[in-house]
Amino acid sequence: MEENQYYLFDEMEIVLVDFKTDGFILDIGGGGEGIIGRLKGRDVIAIDIRRDELMEAPAGPLKIVMDARDLTFPDDSFNQSTAFFSLMYLKTREDQLQVFQEIHRVLKPGGSLYIWDLVISGHPATAPDIYIVPLWIRVAGDEIRTGYGNRWKADDRSSAYYLALAEETGFRQVKMESDRHIMHLVLDKV
Repeated sequence: MEENQYYLFDEMEIVLVDFKTDGFILDIGGGGEGIIGRLKGRDVIAIDIRRDELMEAPAGPLKIVMDARDLTFPDDSFNQSTAFFSLMYLKTREDQLQVFQEIHRVLKPGGSLYIWDLVISGHPATAPDIYIVPLWIRVAGDEIRTGYGNRWKADDRSSAYYLALAEETGFRQVKMESDRHIMHLVLDKV
C-alpha cells in the first residue's frame, strides 16, 4: 500500500500494566499479536473470527475460532473479558452492540470488561479512506511495534460512543483514560 493511500497517525506508546483477574479471561479478538495472552498466558481464552490471526498469536492461551456477536459460552461464565484493539474492526454500531450484549451475557454479575481501542472521529475531508495508528506496546517484558488500521466509519467512534453502548447493554463505567486517539475503559456488569 502506497503511503498516500492512508492517513498515518503519530505513533503511540502503550504500557500494558497487569490487572487483577479471577479465573479465565475471555479475550475478544485475541489473535494477531495476542497482547492479552502475552500478559495473562494460560488464564486467557482468546477468540477471533479469523483462524490465521489466532495461529499468529503466541502460544499460551486457549485459542478458539468464534464470532463475538454469537458467543457459544453459557451465561455468567467469566469474571473478566478484554477487547484489545478489536472493536474498531466491527463494521456497524449494530455489530458492536451485539458484541457488548454477548459479553454482558457471558460475564458473571460484577464482572469486568477491559477495553483498549482507538478513538476515531470525523474523517478529514482531505484524508484518504484508510487510517493507520502505529503502536509501540510494552507488555510482560516484550516490546511490540505494530499498527492497527481500518476504513473511516460514517459514525464517530469516540469515548462517548463506546460509553453509550456500555450503558445500553447494562455496563457501568469504572475507569476511563484517553490519550489523543487511544482510550482504555473498564466497565462492570451491573
